[in-house]
Amino acid sequence: MAEARRTDLSAFLRSRRERITPEMVDLAPGPRRRTPGLRREEVAQLAGVGVTWYTWLEQGRPINASPQVLDAISRTLKLDSAERHHLYRLAGQAADPVPVDSGQVTPEMQGILDRLGDLPACVSNSRCDVLAWNDAYAALFPELVGAPEGERNSLWHVCLYPVPVTRLVDRDHELARAVAVFRGAYSRHADSPCWQDFVRRLSVESAEFARLWARQDVADPGPRVKRYKHRELGGLRFSTTSLTAVPEIRLIVYTPMDDRTRLAMSRLMSIGEPAR
Repeated sequence: MAEARRTDLSAFLRSRRERITPEMVDLAPGPRRRTPGLRREEVAQLAGVGVTWYTWLEQGRPINASPQVLDAISRTLKLDSAERHHLYRLAGQAADPVPVDSGQVTPEMQGILDRLGDLPACVSNSRCDVLAWNDAYAALFPELVGAPEGERNSLWHVCLYPVPVTRLVDRDHELARAVAVFRGAYSRHADSPCWQDFVRRLSVESAEFARLWARQDVADPGPRVKRYKHRELGGLRFSTTSLTAVPEIRLIVYTPMDDRTRLAMSRLMSIGEPAR
């Protein structure tokens, strides 16, 4: 297990341990408890592993953990499905091979985007880099598509553009979830210098991202209903659907949820031709 992955594993296990109270696992709180959540020895006891071995695992030492042991730790720490997969990846027990990001957008992908008309859509990789888009997406998110290539990233955009033309209504909630989904993808690329550099740069630029990243939360991607406030057109509601084109590359489509949003998109598209 590479050093970066061991460091992430250590921080993740510690954060999950600290959120479990003794009462949640039928243990007496006891006096003089100086640490939030469970002690390491309590996790080891409940998971049926040695205290020294678990301590070494949480400290990020180069030891191997079997799937059976990881399952026991997952049950003890009450990990959900996304967190369990995250733990497996960090511990080097992921069943799926580590994919490689491709920044190539084929003419066929761009053709699909363009045929979607007034439906905003983009092609994005698992690092949230926006690789291609259609005119409707450009009209809705002009700052994002107009950003320099290294910052043309939806997570970067939400963190560092506080007052865009189209802003998320539930920004704090959606950002926290986006960071959790990003962490799930990060565990597949924890040894990649590109991913490490992105996290480092965004942590420096955004204290909010750094705080959310330190929480170690993990979530699975999935369909969402997102509410926006456009500077001129007012409230907009979209359902977002993500389709995997090739490994690590997604086609994301924003479908209007009501007539108001559909009419607003038609009006927005009629104002002018967005720049590519």
